[in-house]
Amino acid sequence: MAFNLKPVFGYTVVYVKNVAKSVDFYAKASGYNVHRLYESHRWGELESGQSTIAFTPKHQLETDKLTGAVPRSDRERPPMGLCFVYSHVDTAYKGQRAVSVSQPENKEWGQRVGYVRDIDGITVRMEAMFTHQNKLDLKPNKLLLLLKLIS
Repeated sequence: MAFNLKPVFGYTVVYVKNVAKSVDFYAKASGYNVHRLYESHRWGELESGQSTIAFTPKHQLETDKLTGAVPRSDRERPPMGLCFVYSHVDTAYKGQRAVSVSQPENKEWGQRVGYVRDIDGITVRMEAMFTHQNKLDLKPNKLLLLLKLIS
């Protein structure tokens, strides 16, 4: 019997200082519904379409021992970021509730992109949807340029 071992993406976990505040921040910023927020404030989830964005404290004894601690430095950018895609990125950027990093601008690969930081310092990318007018022609040399630009 053959098994299908192609997984379904479950959710993204964001490690935060205060679960309730982060869930509230993202719910208001995105318009997503709160799926659950445990009374202990050790886990919260937002419904974001086909997937879930989950929030949990940066440090918990049971998970720190099992999988390792989340880095403690507040001086460096966290090793992950989130991206939200909008049909009107400029309007969304003007209405955002986060700390501005970079206003939306046109990128060489044909997309409009801006950046903000959330209440935990996590970089959030805000970008325009790709349309037939701004899709990339990913020939090998253009793909290498794109990879250099975003790395």
